[in-house]
Amino acid sequence: MIAKVLVICLAIAMSECLPKTITLNNGKQMPIIGLGTYQATGDVIYSSVINALSVGYRHIDTAYLYDNEKDIGRALKQVFSEGRIKREDVFVVSKLWHTFHSRPLVMEAMHKSLDNLGLDYLDLYLIHFPFGLKEGTNETTPVDEKGRVLFSDVDYIETWKGMEDVYDKGFAKSIGLSNFNSKQIDRILGMARVLPVVNQVECHPYLNQKRLLDFCSQRKIVLTAYSPLGTGRLLNETKVLDIAEKHGVSAAQVLIRYEAQRGIVVIPKATSRKYIEENFHIFNLTLSEQDMKDIDSLNQNLRYNVVDYAKNNKYYPFNEPF
Repeated sequence: MIAKVLVICLAIAMSECLPKTITLNNGKQMPIIGLGTYQATGDVIYSSVINALSVGYRHIDTAYLYDNEKDIGRALKQVFSEGRIKREDVFVVSKLWHTFHSRPLVMEAMHKSLDNLGLDYLDLYLIHFPFGLKEGTNETTPVDEKGRVLFSDVDYIETWKGMEDVYDKGFAKSIGLSNFNSKQIDRILGMARVLPVVNQVECHPYLNQKRLLDFCSQRKIVLTAYSPLGTGRLLNETKVLDIAEKHGVSAAQVLIRYEAQRGIVVIPKATSRKYIEENFHIFNLTLSEQDMKDIDSLNQNLRYNVVDYAKNNKYYPFNEPF
């Protein structure tokens, strides 16, 4: 009985004192809140990164696909030049795109991202998806004359070996996965010299990823949640709004805190300073056990990022239950 009370008290204490970083399986510290940057480019994302770092963010998430690495690099250069924030203070994440899945091309892609960002290394480099697309093209999604997407046959096992090459050279301090299912993760773990530290996936109350979270936790892999607001759809969800009103916070803050309180790294996207600041200020908010249960009850296994064009590919990740 005493042990049970201690466990409950510990859980309450952890929820009230949410750590700002989470320890990866290689001992590195990853900030639990990051700035998502998908579909933001140019001066918009430049200003967003400047504002985020001034607010207190120390984690910026991007990808080769997003076509904003150069703009993020401009912002980082500006901030570092001011001397208040050092390179080692900011956890920068980027992702390997589908057209670089062959082992030698992983290194090439890494150098492209580093050049774009103006950095010597990334804190975390992820395989964006397990399937590959036709290589040797400047198109991010190469198609044939009939508009059909062209895939490569490269096995993501080979891709992971390329990720380990990048890690061995020190160009990435940690390496991981994105949009991989449980079977694909176990296949990687069965051959990996360097273990993946993270699996970044779509995660929000309509797709709470509980089974995948439990699976990854058992293997000491941290889950990162993209689209934590359900691409904005959850901002008008009645249960979320009721909880937000009760705590005197926004619906977005409830949704972000929900993920962080589950031990999930969360990377909400925002471009206005108002929302950038609001999204970050969730450390003094604590959701009750009932709040968490109410939010969990919204789960529908509803995925928005289904990547229709790859559904018939043998490495498509979303045909498995989790």
